[in-house]
Amino acid sequence: MQSTIKTVAFLGLDVLQVSVQVLMAAGLPAFTIVGLPDKSIAESKERVRAALTSLGVGLPPKRITINLAPADLPKEGAHYDLPIALGILTAMGILPQEELESYFVLGELSLDGQCNPVSGVLPTAVEAVARSLDIICPGASGSEAAWAGDLDILAPNSLLALINHFKGTQVLSPPRKGDIIEGPQALQIEDIKGQEMAKRALEVAAAGGHNLLMTGPPGSGKSMLAARLPGLLPPLDAAEALEVNMISSISGEMKEGKISRQRPFRDPHHSASVAAMVGGGRTAKPGEVSLAHLGVLFLDELPEFNRQVLESLRQPVEAGKAVVARANAHVTYPARMQLVAAMNPCRCGYLDDASQACARAPKCGREYRAKISGPMLDRIDIHVDVPAVSALDLTQPRQSETTQTVAGRIARARALQRQRYEEIVHPVKLRINADIDGELLERFVILDESAKPLLEEAMVKFKMSARGYHRVLKVARTLADLVESEEVGRMQIAEALEYRHRLMAG
Repeated sequence: MQSTIKTVAFLGLDVLQVSVQVLMAAGLPAFTIVGLPDKSIAESKERVRAALTSLGVGLPPKRITINLAPADLPKEGAHYDLPIALGILTAMGILPQEELESYFVLGELSLDGQCNPVSGVLPTAVEAVARSLDIICPGASGSEAAWAGDLDILAPNSLLALINHFKGTQVLSPPRKGDIIEGPQALQIEDIKGQEMAKRALEVAAAGGHNLLMTGPPGSGKSMLAARLPGLLPPLDAAEALEVNMISSISGEMKEGKISRQRPFRDPHHSASVAAMVGGGRTAKPGEVSLAHLGVLFLDELPEFNRQVLESLRQPVEAGKAVVARANAHVTYPARMQLVAAMNPCRCGYLDDASQACARAPKCGREYRAKISGPMLDRIDIHVDVPAVSALDLTQPRQSETTQTVAGRIARARALQRQRYEEIVHPVKLRINADIDGELLERFVILDESAKPLLEEAMVKFKMSARGYHRVLKVARTLADLVESEEVGRMQIAEALEYRHRLMAG
């Protein structure tokens, strides 16, 4: 007696088909799982045996072999429980093989036969649609699968309910889509008094998706400014929301099938490891850079992060993807995030205030800054000072623009960029100015006659790298978009150069 059930394995965001082949043959009673299973799959036989026993189904006294094909692909996760159980039931003749051939099956089983939610249901459902297949998943994950589109979804709460459905004694209702999460109430930028230069830099960074570094003493408002960035960014469109939530599904952070349209804002602690930041670990899960895809990765107290962690960010920041290398596979996750960082000018934080600075100033400032490598700093487009706020600023009434006004300008600038790049054929979907490079910069950054001499002079004077030159052009393009200008003028180039003055001066 033999049967085959379709399920999946995950390699990054790629969903690979796996066949669960069940063979019951004569011989000494045994239950063996082969095909490079990890520990959680090896334990599946005990969960499956107990679940079937709870239904009154005893395994026959035969040699049961479960093969997970292809055999050279590593498999991990508890979502193989349900396909293994269905494969055994099919091989025993309890369920019809032909009715299960059109389904991807995934789900974890409790000892009493209940179906527990698993990660990766959304990308599996999307792949099922692409292959003209349907999906069987736990009841708690059904609302997640429903977002994939037009497919038949069976989402039982228990193995018994699924058996009854195929026997015709019970009908499983199709699940409904989960709720759309718009996100918490955004913090208002007008709540911050003073710091007009930093607010302007934040607006420019948000409009073009540029990386931003804020430097200033403790209490000057760096973290407050970063926390207001999500309120300035436009919500995710449908395609972007699908990308972001597929990563959340793979990482197990998608709850109750709820889709978020808010751009991610991740702020890991400075004790985060390389694996936590760029991805990896035992199961090569996505890291913070991928969980911040199409959103913001905020690193507070940047020099306090481990040097190795900061250096590991170079490739994701530049390439927009995180590659986790393993002996048996290379897993790639998207990581087109906007890096926003904050730091004090030195360890004590008061380098520019002689009355509060430590005795080692200014040497301590150079040593503290040296904890961040030059190549890493060169990848940051905008460097801005956030000085201490004076008592006069704090006592003055609010005078800055509202979040709604600033967000409106940012939305219009991003709409211009999207319209500009939507017809471009490129390996990566281009959305914002931070995404373009090389030939596209020359094509879309048109300098007027007064801007060219200023840029050439700055390149020679500050010995700018090619990367620095390109990043100045990207920021200048965004500044022109904010005023809805096709040409990039001298004012835009001058402001873009000003945002790199701390890096070039250092």
